[in-house]
Amino acid sequence: MLGVTMRQRISPGKMRHDRRLLPGATLFLITAVAGALAGAQTPAVAAPQNAPAASAPVTISLEEAIHRAQASEPGYAAASAASGVASLDRSIARAGMLPSVVYHNQALYTQPNHLQNLASPAAASQVPFRFIASNAVREYASQAVVNESIGLDGLAGVRRADAASALAAAELEIARRGLVAAVTGLYYGLAASDSKLAIAQRARAEAADFVNLTTAREQAREAAHADVVKAQIQLQQRDRDLSDAGLAADKARLELAVLLFSDPHTPYVLEVPQKTDQLPSRDEVQLAASKNNPELKSALAALNVSNADVLAARAAYLPDLGLNVTYGVDAPQFAVNGPDHLRNLGYSASVTLDIPVWDWLSTQHKVKQSEITRNAAKVALTATQRQLIARLDEVYAEAAAARDQLASLDASADMAAESLRLTRMRYSGGEATVLEVVDAQTTLMGAENARADGRVRYKLALADLQTLTGTM
Repeated sequence: MLGVTMRQRISPGKMRHDRRLLPGATLFLITAVAGALAGAQTPAVAAPQNAPAASAPVTISLEEAIHRAQASEPGYAAASAASGVASLDRSIARAGMLPSVVYHNQALYTQPNHLQNLASPAAASQVPFRFIASNAVREYASQAVVNESIGLDGLAGVRRADAASALAAAELEIARRGLVAAVTGLYYGLAASDSKLAIAQRARAEAADFVNLTTAREQAREAAHADVVKAQIQLQQRDRDLSDAGLAADKARLELAVLLFSDPHTPYVLEVPQKTDQLPSRDEVQLAASKNNPELKSALAALNVSNADVLAARAAYLPDLGLNVTYGVDAPQFAVNGPDHLRNLGYSASVTLDIPVWDWLSTQHKVKQSEITRNAAKVALTATQRQLIARLDEVYAEAAAARDQLASLDASADMAAESLRLTRMRYSGGEATVLEVVDAQTTLMGAENARADGRVRYKLALADLQTLTGTM
């Protein structure tokens, strides 16, 4: 801010003498102060030359929406992590069937008893030790050890890991298709909300235009004031409908944005394809569902896991074979050759066979437990098959009905628009009442909303069918 202060002693006589000069001086002062203020404020109000433009809305297709949702939805992320862990468990179980190799190194010291070892001439130079379990006072071991265990339990573990990996993969596919169904519903729901918002805007504009028409006819003494009141009531209703349609569109946009963006307020527009996909034949749908349905694969994988559990429980009845081969140094000196020029390098091998004899029927009970679980898995598999058959029939019938109604909905909307046009012409000519025009407006809005709902209904039914058959 620029402050200007002027001080001057003026006598009353001189003031009266210079009164005629005050307007010019005041004008000059105001002009100077305004120029100074403008010069001081110019840098503050000047717009930057390279100001960033507002970000354009992101165009989102259905495929892009699904891809973005897969990267941010926690349920799908958990299923993906479980599938990855199960895949690694499968690799670990297979590795357990292969021999393991360990390079073993150890140094032992045992307290001596300071007596002369007279057991043999070769041992005369060795000092006896106090622990009889030890081999020498100082003992060094540097050995490569190979172990291998052979048994039915390991084979059952590999089979179970394979089945569990297939089960996790099927559950991941179920989670993916569930996410696809949710995103598809939100996507086309938002498309329908935007269409209904546009319909409400057109209906509001039509109602406002009709208010103008009734007002003009009233002023021309061609219509009663009741027509204007009725048209205004209709306009108020269309204002409320427009507000509700805008609120519904905003809610649908935010619900979808939560899955797509880190900031739900990110502006975006939908790229809805105008072409309507054709409905496949029932035989094609049934064939694809029998091969690609994830619920069926999940139930079958669960049954395979139960079969592997039964095999693992029965493996306890059979013996286990263990093999061990050791090669290296186990001597009082950490060297290839000892002081007496004897070679310290050597090997040993062992074979172990453990035969189960008695375990107080615990193995038998474990087998029964696994068989009970397997029976439940069989029931779940048959139930899944029945549900799939019924679900396919329901979804296919829904898609077929929605497809068959599309042409009828289009025809109804076109006829409603033509009816409104003709009714307004008749009202302008004094041949129709205001109630007929209002009814025609309401009919048109309902027909257009029904057409928007019918299109979304068919797209959702087709997407649900594609989800069941694995084509989406």
